[in-house]
Amino acid sequence: MKTNKLSSQNKLSGQGLVVVFILLAVIGAGLWYLYSNKTTTDREARVFAREAIKRLVVDHDLKYLSEHLGPQAKMDNPPSQQQYMIQRFTQFGVPEQPIKIDENVTWESYFFEPRGYFTAHLNYPGQGATLQIATSHPVSRWQLDNITFTTQVAR
Repeated sequence: MKTNKLSSQNKLSGQGLVVVFILLAVIGAGLWYLYSNKTTTDREARVFAREAIKRLVVDHDLKYLSEHLGPQAKMDNPPSQQQYMIQRFTQFGVPEQPIKIDENVTWESYFFEPRGYFTAHLNYPGQGATLQIATSHPVSRWQLDNITFTTQVAR
């Protein structure tokens, strides 16, 4: 009789250990996924920003600009403003390569709602300029939320 009680207690304790082990494995896999996804998203943000800066200041690509503006940025920059912006980039020509870019990716919550803030230091013949872009990834793709182009006084 006593051996039956002991063996059933051992079985229960062994089953509990298996459940705890499975639970820890699921939590570990979830954390691995979150950190892996965060690293991938951070890398994608930086690639998107570098490509956007290149397409704007080197290629002077109006179509790229209009396709990648977020909804609020489209309201802030109607088509006439977008054309003016590309005309300004075209007037300045192509900046000296490689372009120095300060990159900062932040998160609204620790793993979700990434936002990128990028500052390109542009060296044109005769003067410098700064292009600042803000990006986000609300649902399915990266978008440009804000674009600021500032010229520096020639010395």
